[in-house]
Amino acid sequence: MSSASRSISRGADRQRIAGVSFAAKLAFEDIRHDYHGQATLDGISLTAEAGEVLCLLGPSGSGKTTLLRLAAGLEAPREGRILHNDKEITGPTVFVPPERRGVGLMFQDFALFPHMSVLDNVRFGLNALSEQDSINEARTALDRVGMLHYAQQFPHALSGGEQQRVALARALAPRPSVLLMDEPFSGLDSRLRDTVRDETLAILRETRATALVVTHDAEEAMRLADHIALLKDGRLVQSGTAEDLYYRPKNLFAASFFSELNTFECVVASGAVETPLGAFSAGSAADGTHLSVAIRLPSITVMERDGDVPARIVFRRFLGVVEQFGLAVPGTEQLIQARMKAGILKSGLRDVSLCVNEHEILMFETM
Repeated sequence: MSSASRSISRGADRQRIAGVSFAAKLAFEDIRHDYHGQATLDGISLTAEAGEVLCLLGPSGSGKTTLLRLAAGLEAPREGRILHNDKEITGPTVFVPPERRGVGLMFQDFALFPHMSVLDNVRFGLNALSEQDSINEARTALDRVGMLHYAQQFPHALSGGEQQRVALARALAPRPSVLLMDEPFSGLDSRLRDTVRDETLAILRETRATALVVTHDAEEAMRLADHIALLKDGRLVQSGTAEDLYYRPKNLFAASFFSELNTFECVVASGAVETPLGAFSAGSAADGTHLSVAIRLPSITVMERDGDVPARIVFRRFLGVVEQFGLAVPGTEQLIQARMKAGILKSGLRDVSLCVNEHEILMFETM
């Protein structure tokens, strides 16, 4: 077991004694911002309720980090208001400085001071306390994340996962009512990421701080968040629970962000759409309506025989628990992709047939 994993285990098992934060609601009202005349946020209204984890999700350039910087008070928006427990901290005539907001910020690169010990890094934001009180608070924060035994080490001696935990301890030490985290797990290798992420979530629940977490990874957002806000080009596409965004996406962009899709452009005729995988009801869409028909990969079952659509396996990739298939079907040059539990189909098959779960088909009107 690695030293980071051992510290995680110790941190999870020990009885923590640190006090908790008083969680605050953080609300953005019609936030607009730009850099050099280029809009980066365009009318964002969003609320993180007290004590919840809100993930800001979206591709690069969608405005996630900018929104975090505005919340921290590192910048002021061109228009709009930010409220902390219904008290305005940013607005047309109000700007509360960062150090008076009760907000903690954890940077993507951890931003630890290389010339300071782990303990002094965590003490850095506790200048209002006496020396002994700041030491006690820093030790408590390090104990909470399972890093107390590294207090006298320097950052260069720590692994990436250990540095991440020190950065988290430093952000938590002042007991902020809101914690802002900018892609905090992106620098960790995949084996460590899940463990550190789960332990971080447990610590956030324990401290009861409201948390805004920036990520571009939909699975990470679903694992962490009480609510997810999906952004694109500086606009809020959709917000809600993971189930809301996965099962009831508002558009094709939202659907494709949470799962791989087979997509077909269709026109409604006689109340149905015709795709290479069969004809399906168009619901209430009127004849002549242009629809994007999206089918998730697990919604397609690959069978040796007795399916609805004949197909030929072009590629088959074993991914551990599941296998992914690339399939050629009549009537289109588009390669159909499917994903299902590994080992169901015997090896060596080429000619197969497909069935589609009609209840999981998504349709979105296009212009």
